[in-house]
Amino acid sequence: MGYDARPTRKDRPLSHYAGPLLTRATAAALLAARDAGAAGWSGSLDLGRSTGTAQLHADAWQWRGETYPWPTAPKERSIHYWDGEAFAPAARFSGSLIKLVPTGWDVPTFEIDGIKMLPTAKESPLDDARRKVALVAPQGKTVLDTCGGLGYFAACCLEAGAAHIRSFEKNPDVLWLRTLNPWSPDPDAPANGGRLQLVHSDVSQAIAQLPDASVDALLHDPPRFGIAGELYSLDFYKQLARVLRRGGRLFHYTGSPNKLTSGRDVPREVARRLQEAGFEAQPALDGVLATRR
Repeated sequence: MGYDARPTRKDRPLSHYAGPLLTRATAAALLAARDAGAAGWSGSLDLGRSTGTAQLHADAWQWRGETYPWPTAPKERSIHYWDGEAFAPAARFSGSLIKLVPTGWDVPTFEIDGIKMLPTAKESPLDDARRKVALVAPQGKTVLDTCGGLGYFAACCLEAGAAHIRSFEKNPDVLWLRTLNPWSPDPDAPANGGRLQLVHSDVSQAIAQLPDASVDALLHDPPRFGIAGELYSLDFYKQLARVLRRGGRLFHYTGSPNKLTSGRDVPREVARRLQEAGFEAQPALDGVLATRR
């Protein structure tokens, strides 16, 4: 059973991985069942998306018709996938270490060089995304998702009945993580009805190719300012205003970086810049909610 997860063409999303995913807890449960002499183990091997039964044998175990060797103890704070030869961490290093990380909510987050990219302290990152997406009321709308990440904004837009979502993601390693994550929406899944278009591209450049007033709602969850300052610039915000129809809503995640150490108020800075670009803006949740004037 092989699985080629290497990025291919920029305009063609990768197929989703269909094998088992092991955390330290699931691997320990499998091994404990084997050691107790059980013939099978029931639980989830796709991070809580579904449950099933694995058949246990002395030298191997089976799941969904495939046979796997017994895993050694997986690393803590890691998710392991079958790469065709062994269970490997869902992580890559190409300038930065990018990895899929388990949470207490089944739904994983991801890290770049050890920094969590999604809030997970108080709720699932999917529930967090759901609250933010609700602010732009996506039902029946065409939505631009500027920085797709693991796709939780897009998943919530699909769930809420958006007509079409165009989602951009610049980092090929993040796109690869999406193929391993069962909670990331698959653009090719029949259930999604072709409503999600996932584009491997830098939105700061690609947005210039989008027509004026071509989207009804916007979701903007950029990396922190120190990594992607261009996505906080007045020029970029003017592009967002150009592609969003009048009266359309934008949610812009900001967090509160550096507020305690430097006193800098990033949400207030963002709101002021958005107003200059053509929006009415106010703080909302951990970001800014804006309406196109």
